[in-house]
Amino acid sequence: MATQKAHLIRGIGAIGGSFLVLNGMIGAGIFALPSVVAERAGVLSPWLFVAAGLLIIMIVLAFAELGSYFRESGGPALYAARAFGPVVGFGTGWLYYVSRISSMAGNSHVIATYLGTFYAWFDTTLGHNVVVVALISALTFINVLGVKDSIRALSMFTFFKVIPLLILIILGLKAFSPDILFPETLPSIEDPGGTVLLLFYAFIGFEAIVMTAGETKNPRRVIPLTMVKTVLVITLLYFLIVLAYVLVLPDKLDSGATLADMAYRLAGGVGATVIALTAIFSIGGNLAGSMLAAPRLTLAMADERLLPGWFSRIHDKYSTPANSIVFYGVIAIAVAVSGTFVKLAIASTLTRIIVYSVSIAALPIIKRQADPDVVANAFKLKGGYTIPVIALGLCGWMAWHSSLESWIFVGQLLVVGLVLFGIEKLILGRNKSKH
Repeated sequence: MATQKAHLIRGIGAIGGSFLVLNGMIGAGIFALPSVVAERAGVLSPWLFVAAGLLIIMIVLAFAELGSYFRESGGPALYAARAFGPVVGFGTGWLYYVSRISSMAGNSHVIATYLGTFYAWFDTTLGHNVVVVALISALTFINVLGVKDSIRALSMFTFFKVIPLLILIILGLKAFSPDILFPETLPSIEDPGGTVLLLFYAFIGFEAIVMTAGETKNPRRVIPLTMVKTVLVITLLYFLIVLAYVLVLPDKLDSGATLADMAYRLAGGVGATVIALTAIFSIGGNLAGSMLAAPRLTLAMADERLLPGWFSRIHDKYSTPANSIVFYGVIAIAVAVSGTFVKLAIASTLTRIIVYSVSIAALPIIKRQADPDVVANAFKLKGGYTIPVIALGLCGWMAWHSSLESWIFVGQLLVVGLVLFGIEKLILGRNKSKH
């Protein structure tokens, strides 16, 4: 295998980047959150998703400017390391990596659960483990073969995910009523802080595209524009699907009814089956996006000398970071089969908030360090640092509303990561002294 990062192929364009963002954000959540938010906010639910999208766009815009300063893969770990040094860079990358692994492991089990609606064996312990191993192994193999094959897989998942949801929206909007869209009496929102955190969960994952900057065509232009445009489109999609849900099931907003129940009311058993299949493709697309993006994190961390050089080696034939891909696949399988992903999932939202906060705080330092030509051509936010400050404040507000249990668990994960980082630095120091 070659070690030169230049051997990476820039095979991801604007469309492929949009698929990365879309599949990073739309996984299992779109099939669960409408009912959960509707229980808390009733007919206000569609507008809450719009409000959340407009708030999250502040964080997205900050990442858009960050992304325009780099041509390398790595995202948050790269930004933190360049701005605050290797210890913060490693800690940020470690937390983000753990978050992606826990999501990968958890969603793999969700696919097995949905498959169990067609054949009960899949919903047994053995069935779950077989699905997890087969699915993650297949995605690992596809990603080793090349980034273009990975994008083709994402394209397939995206098609089978989005089309049924659009049909569901069209059928549901036939029941449109101004009284539902603009209610005279506004319901009270149960647990506003917790509801905002749930809404935030619907939008995390937009940063998947910055992880693959080293394989993106013209990344300094493609990444910012693609990220912002795709998040706005997804906000509209969430608004429409939740609006359709409220229109079709006005009598069940506090019952926990799912999109499958909505489809059943619109098209009977066939509709419910189609939505179950859609859920499988949706989560599959999320997993495919994670498998494509997350290994580029260990690649970038190795390039920054935060992990052994083994992780940065590029395959001679396929021009992919094969070692990082295989490592991610093996660890994801181990976590999923062992069941430890359950604890990781509890703190996944807080972990992502911390990563976003560190990245946004790095922006002014990275801007000062950048070459003048890079700064001149970067994606510039109007108002100077106003938007990043708002984004940082939003992250702080959400972190404040996270549970103490989540904070303790994230702290434990960070300590484990820093111990591993210290061991790696000790080994590297000894190797240098021998030479």
